[in-house]
Amino acid sequence: MLRRLQQGENLGLPHSRPMPSIGAQCHELRVRDEGKNWRIIYRIDEDAILILEVFTKTTRTTPASVIDTCQKRLSKYDKDVED
Repeated sequence: MLRRLQQGENLGLPHSRPMPSIGAQCHELRVRDEGKNWRIIYRIDEDAILILEVFTKTTRTTPASVIDTCQKRLSKYDKDVED
C-alpha cells in the first residue's frame, strides 16, 4: 500500500482514513497481518510521504500518546524544513 501511495494513488477506506486530529494531509494506513492490526500514520507532502508512527492497534481509538508523538514529530520536521 505504501508503494501505491508513492505512485500517487489516493487510498480511501477501508485501507486509509484521514487523521485531521494530527494535522492536515495526515492519514492512518490500515494493515492486517496474521491476527494483528497495524497502523501507519503518515502525511502526504508534495515531495514525500512522511511516516510518523507505526503501531499495533489494540483498541478502537488511536491512543492519545500516538497522536501527541505524531504532532511533535510533524512540528519538528516542519521547523527543520523551514530552517
